[in-house]
Amino acid sequence: MYYYCRYPVEFLFCFCKRVEMRAYLDIISSHVLFRIRNAYPAFDLKTNTGKIWSVTTRFPDHILGESKFRISVWTDSSLYPLLLTQRAGCITHDLIVEILHCTNRYPVQEEYLLSVCGSDEFLQNMCYVIKAAHLMRSAYMPRKQNHREKTAVTELSMAISRLIHVYSSSFDANFQLASIPKSPSCVDIRLDSQLSFTVYAAHNIPEAWVNSYKVFSFSCSLTYAGKTICQVKVCKNIPVRRSFFFLADWNERINFPLRIKALPRETMLTVKLLGVNSASKNTEVLAWTCSPLYPKERLVHGTVLLSMTLYSTLTTTMITPGICSTDTPTSVTLQIDFPETNLEFIKPEPEERRGDLEEPTKDCLKHIARLSQIHSLLLSEQQRRTLWFYRYYCNNQNCSLPLILGSAPSWDRTTVSEMYAVLRRWTFSNPLEALGLLTFSFPDQDIRKTAVQQIENMSNDELLEYLPQLVQVLKFEWSLESPLVKLLLNRSLQSIQVAHQLYWLLKNAQNEVHFRIWYQKLLAALQFCAGKTLNNEFSKEGKLVRILEDIAKKVKAASDPKRKEVLKVELNRLQQFFQEVKVCRLPLNPALVVQGIEADSCSYFTSNAFPLKISFINANAPSGNINVIFKIGDDLRQDMLVLQIIRVMDSIWLQEGMDMQMIIYRCLSTGKGQGLVQMVPDAITLAKIHRESGLIGPLKENTIKKWFRHHHPLESSYQEAIRNFFYSCAGWCVVTFILGVCDRHSDNIMLTNAGHMFHIDFGRFLGHAQTFGSIRRDRAPFIFTSEMEYFITEGGKNPQRFQEFVELCCRAYNIVRRHSQLLLNLLEMMLHAGLPELNSIQDLKYVYDNLRPQDSDLQATSYFTRKIKESLECFPVKLNNLIHTLAQMSVTGSAKPPAPETIPQEWMMLDAEKSIARATILGFSKKSDLYLVQVVQTCNVVTFVEKSFDQFSELHCHLQKQFPSHVLPEFPPSWHLPFTDLEHKRVKDLNLYLKQLLSGSRKLANNEFVLSFFLNWSKNTLAEDSSSVTLGPQSTDHKPGVQLVISYESTRLTIMLKHMKNIRLPDGSAPSAHAEFYLLPDPYEVSRRKTRTAPKTSDPTYNEIVVYDKVTELKGRILKLVVKSKGTFVGAVNIQLNSVQLNEEKWYPLGNSVI
Repeated sequence: MYYYCRYPVEFLFCFCKRVEMRAYLDIISSHVLFRIRNAYPAFDLKTNTGKIWSVTTRFPDHILGESKFRISVWTDSSLYPLLLTQRAGCITHDLIVEILHCTNRYPVQEEYLLSVCGSDEFLQNMCYVIKAAHLMRSAYMPRKQNHREKTAVTELSMAISRLIHVYSSSFDANFQLASIPKSPSCVDIRLDSQLSFTVYAAHNIPEAWVNSYKVFSFSCSLTYAGKTICQVKVCKNIPVRRSFFFLADWNERINFPLRIKALPRETMLTVKLLGVNSASKNTEVLAWTCSPLYPKERLVHGTVLLSMTLYSTLTTTMITPGICSTDTPTSVTLQIDFPETNLEFIKPEPEERRGDLEEPTKDCLKHIARLSQIHSLLLSEQQRRTLWFYRYYCNNQNCSLPLILGSAPSWDRTTVSEMYAVLRRWTFSNPLEALGLLTFSFPDQDIRKTAVQQIENMSNDELLEYLPQLVQVLKFEWSLESPLVKLLLNRSLQSIQVAHQLYWLLKNAQNEVHFRIWYQKLLAALQFCAGKTLNNEFSKEGKLVRILEDIAKKVKAASDPKRKEVLKVELNRLQQFFQEVKVCRLPLNPALVVQGIEADSCSYFTSNAFPLKISFINANAPSGNINVIFKIGDDLRQDMLVLQIIRVMDSIWLQEGMDMQMIIYRCLSTGKGQGLVQMVPDAITLAKIHRESGLIGPLKENTIKKWFRHHHPLESSYQEAIRNFFYSCAGWCVVTFILGVCDRHSDNIMLTNAGHMFHIDFGRFLGHAQTFGSIRRDRAPFIFTSEMEYFITEGGKNPQRFQEFVELCCRAYNIVRRHSQLLLNLLEMMLHAGLPELNSIQDLKYVYDNLRPQDSDLQATSYFTRKIKESLECFPVKLNNLIHTLAQMSVTGSAKPPAPETIPQEWMMLDAEKSIARATILGFSKKSDLYLVQVVQTCNVVTFVEKSFDQFSELHCHLQKQFPSHVLPEFPPSWHLPFTDLEHKRVKDLNLYLKQLLSGSRKLANNEFVLSFFLNWSKNTLAEDSSSVTLGPQSTDHKPGVQLVISYESTRLTIMLKHMKNIRLPDGSAPSAHAEFYLLPDPYEVSRRKTRTAPKTSDPTYNEIVVYDKVTELKGRILKLVVKSKGTFVGAVNIQLNSVQLNEEKWYPLGNSVI
């Protein structure tokens, strides 16, 4: 038994649960023995304890008097002793009760005992503790101490107690004092007092710093909401001295020129340790630390120890309680002595201060509505002042709450009280509006609490959609007991989907250096709430990911000849894993349960990182295998964000009734530089399709069309593929433009057999394009090439589909623009996630500029149409695709054509004497729109035929259908893009096409279709296929027309020229048309407005806006529109403006003369 004999006397006891001890006796037939034994049954622990009780001797009370004794108590739930001080008259039972109180286990049902440490001896519950231990005390009686020794021991004991208390209060220690040392008397600190404290010392300075730096100093600053609210104070330089370790002891008092009442509750104190480099003489930042001024609604007080982080880049926006490390300090520790005070924070009450504010005018309210389209971080100071000045006239119809509160001039008590007043009367139009109140710009706990109350109105599925952002803004919460933390934990108990995604998001967030401990605690809280079964699932998934990571590293490290063998061997580990666990949920989606892998279907990709392709066996028997990619070396967090934002946009479209046929695959970052990616079945890269078309496949117009025709021999299936491509291509054009997705080439654009197009690999976005020297690699606004347009219009047979495509893109763009604040808020909430290309306000401004929320729908339509034009005209896109194709061919070898297919019997060649030697176009008749073709047969018979361009196109299409495995010559574009001019090349291109066709494969040159085409056979083998998918309202009217949208507001007349159709020159050819507008009457001839010219097309698209100001009324006014082509009249229309349906799209017929 251990004891300490100096005053105060200490005893060491063990504290344990009472355990039932059964007596095992030999069977005795004696009646007496049975009666005795029955009086002490084994189950009666009061009469038959099975314990050895300590012997006690009673001492007279006057011997010990009022002496107190220090007792060390060990419990079976703690590694460290509990220190208690008790008077001599304390009985064991009372001591046990106090121990239970100190360990938060009272009241309890179990009975507890005290045993003497080192022996199996127990103290009797109703005896005096000190008398029960008199034997060990009498073994060594202390000598009598003099007054000086007693004082020194007392002071030393109190100092050690205070140190232990300071340490256990400052850090996450697993011990604490049983009784808190008495604090010094409180200093008279008031709200009007200035903030002051003493920076005592920096302890445990590394020896390497001592050798490299002459002297050390520190600086202090106060920050709030990402801004420094007080000037930094740099203090005196001193050298270090050595004690138990190296320390710099400044013991310097710091006085901030700010009254305490002027400081917001969430103010943070930051201290940086500085050193003067011995070599360069420069002052360098070595470490930093921070602390909240009001950690628990009470001004920080007493001595505080702060663990300092060795210097790394730290922005003021990230100074939150989340980065305050309370873990056991491993490096430099800063000691600050704050005045002892009980000063608590007094929250401002909501108070409106309208003063003599006049009600804003109608124009002023319109101005406020325009300002509401700007994100709060992008407002100018003048715009902020305007919004705050009219804060009481803003509501959810003309503004947003984050915008108003974000425009407040400061966070002083007066301003905060007015912010609370605005907050109290605000009616939220949508819970999503509250997301903007959870960013770093709003640290106020009451504002954040209001935001969480709104988010609570979301369903679990809605919450799941925005969970990545909510996990990120946990950084700016003030404590681990905040409303947002509680909300997420509560929802994780309601939904396995939420719990599952929250688990992986928190696990991945632990890789953020400054917030590692913060997220570890949150993850521990989630696992505590989740329960055993779900934690077992998390454990299995974690083990699966670790095995995949190990396999991927070994495959990547292996040499090329051995890589396949390494993969084959390592896959056995996965097989063994599934033998142990039977089934496991996929981290990508907890709804997918897998029970093994199909090893023969597993492989790896030959890119730099050698990602794995793993084929999991679906535990749901009727379903097929689930293929996923496991990547190492790539940061997939950015891909996750881009795909999430795209998913939000798709959800917006669906709510508006627009199904854009978007395929958005799943992606999950499972750790630093690693993660899982869902594989979309039946999908192929555009690069592979190009390679199948030969060396110059990327430059051909019909590559995509041929590939889909090959995979869809049935016309109905083919038209459905066109429809899926039509919508998905439009959707991806819009989302990749808004998000500025870069590094776009044919290897990261994919097509499914069903026609869906989608993009992959989002390592670059927000306009951060790769460059070669000073040349941007991505020069198109988005990827929409002429081969995509060629497929949509079926090679020009349906040119008005291009107009429908433009309309679909612009409508989708405008719908997303109405939710600009939501998209910008989601991106702002991720500003501090550590993503390489989303880390500044300029990145937000890039998206804002692309969304153009202040534009009208007509202006945005005109703008996006110009972007479509730029994309179509961007030849470097095709050149970039060609470079990728050549690069892949150099690695994998030349592209092999598809295996030849059997030619049906009816397409066998005719006799050789009936074959064609050559066919040459001699000229073109503008009047008949026909080409004159000279046909020379092998028997030297010369004939002449007339064919239209459409007939040549139909011949080419039928050859593609009947000979899908053959590589046909490239056919020239059969119609003219609205923005390009190819007419002058048509004869030349057709002659080249005929030469290649007739001099190539005999099966092609001499088949029945070609012969009947050039020799005018009577068989109607080239009948046009009438089946066609309907993508929009189809017009059977072939008369020329023009589509306009006319609007009128506040003396401003706005006309949008959208499209024209079926316009021709007098000779029947396609015009290069422009439109001229006149507002009549026009006595001064100043109303002429002119659009740009759309070269050589009968169905041009414009989407151009013409504006007339100071139009006081429409009655009696006529809008005259004249269409011309290089000075030649094409058509005209006069419109009576007073009878027009405003703000509606309408087709107007074009007459053949000016009225």
